[in-house]
Amino acid sequence: MFMYFPGNYVWSMAVVAALNNGGLIDEVDRACRPVLEAAEHGDDAGTEQLYAAWQAVVDRLVASADDDVARGRVIGAAGKLYRASLYTSQAERLQSPTWPGRTAAYQRSMALLARHLELSGSPVRRVEVPYEGSSLPGYFLPAPGASPEAPAPVVVQWNGLDSTKEMMYYSGFPQMLARRGISTLMVDTPGSGEALRMRGLTARHDTEVWAAACVDFLETLPEADASRVGLVGWSLGGYYAPRAAAYEDRVKLVVAWGANHDWAAVQEARRRREGENPVPHYWEHVFWVWGVSTMDEFVQATKDMHLDGVVEKIRVPFLITHGAGDRQIPVEYAHRSYEQAVNSPKRELRVFDDPEGGTEHISIDHMAYVAEYIADWVAETFAELDGRR
Repeated sequence: MFMYFPGNYVWSMAVVAALNNGGLIDEVDRACRPVLEAAEHGDDAGTEQLYAAWQAVVDRLVASADDDVARGRVIGAAGKLYRASLYTSQAERLQSPTWPGRTAAYQRSMALLARHLELSGSPVRRVEVPYEGSSLPGYFLPAPGASPEAPAPVVVQWNGLDSTKEMMYYSGFPQMLARRGISTLMVDTPGSGEALRMRGLTARHDTEVWAAACVDFLETLPEADASRVGLVGWSLGGYYAPRAAAYEDRVKLVVAWGANHDWAAVQEARRRREGENPVPHYWEHVFWVWGVSTMDEFVQATKDMHLDGVVEKIRVPFLITHGAGDRQIPVEYAHRSYEQAVNSPKRELRVFDDPEGGTEHISIDHMAYVAEYIADWVAETFAELDGRR
């Protein structure tokens, strides 16, 4: 992985995510160069300084986009607003949950993306998935031509520990699926994104409850074929999605984009300072996600976060992708999920290694390459389920 900040994995991962999701290297360099020295003091220190440096670039982009709009140059403005949202999102992700500016930063990333979607004429629309007296916020991207007369299959895409529905859009994966005739429902599940930040919805281990809510919602959309619903989860979603597919039989295929077979064990390893953390202020972050205040409460809340005895219940096609050099989740967990998924009629394990690339966590170092692989597998599998192949 490109280590812009030598010795600082977490900050460098944000740089790679920005570049692989449509950021421009000159803008990213201008945002990061002022904090090169700060990065030498570890992941946690200096994150507010990092945010300020990124926002200086964002402010210039927004001012330029506003000028473009005033001149009627909406195409260029939409591109600038997209990158401004992307940069804001990556910088916000690195902040402490207790940072007073965090909610406003996230709201800004959403607002900038909303302006981009409007100016670009994107078919993406905001949706609300009813969930236990509240709702899960999401974006829906219909496949071209999807209609009540020709409903399209749908992939429900889920976050990991620290990502957001906006990051799903930035990744380009829903757009890849759309080109293959598949719609995407991008959802901030409890413990992530807007569901956590704005609504206080915290995570839980029994993710089939979220899956049921998502499929129930899709059954109300006339342009969605709710009999052909797939589930894709990246990072911690590599636990969330297989767990849900094991217990929600309306899910017809599932992808673990980065295996996360035993997240409870990963936490014990992190307590021993083994492996890399995904975000700074790590223990503050996970306590926030699960709505707990002590380590004992956290251990109790996450003790069932494993797939032993679970993936055996998956009876639908199951793809597992993993980076051979993943510094957060050991590749052995990908093999364990594959070996235990004995009742899947089509199970596949794809480990990405050098010189091909995609070797890091969720293959973030070569993300578009791996996303295309997953999109092809999903499209081919839906076609097989339809009996066309």
